[in-house]
Amino acid sequence: MKIALASDHGGYRLKETIKKFLEEENIEYIDFGTNSEESVDYPDFALKAAESIVKEETDRGIFICGTGIGISIAANKVPGIRAALCYNIFAAEMSRRHNNANVLALGGRVIGDELAKAIVKKWLETPFDGGRHERRINKISEIERKFAK
Repeated sequence: MKIALASDHGGYRLKETIKKFLEEENIEYIDFGTNSEESVDYPDFALKAAESIVKEETDRGIFICGTGIGISIAANKVPGIRAALCYNIFAAEMSRRHNNANVLALGGRVIGDELAKAIVKKWLETPFDGGRHERRINKISEIERKFAK
């Protein structure tokens, strides 16, 4: 599994923590930035990382901004991306089991390092249940196609 990492300045510190965690777990990643706490615009980094998932250069993504809200909104504008903003382990598990989320969004200013690592671990190890949930994912894809230009 190869993970696309992205953050803005508000998520930079937590992204660096998650990078170390992924290394400890022997999980490959590509860091799409940012590379400091200097103010930047989260859509720029969300787009680059989301494109890598859609192009199958990476398998899933972990995107982080101050709250996780903005970067998840930006990521979800990319057809094929299902970004889930998770603040607890149960939400992370269900985002994979029921929604087949391919992007985990986190808030660097609202959750601590240990909780974030536990959320990431659960999210990475949880498979998609399929079944009736596949039908719902397909309906989301139909919505994307309906509004595609």
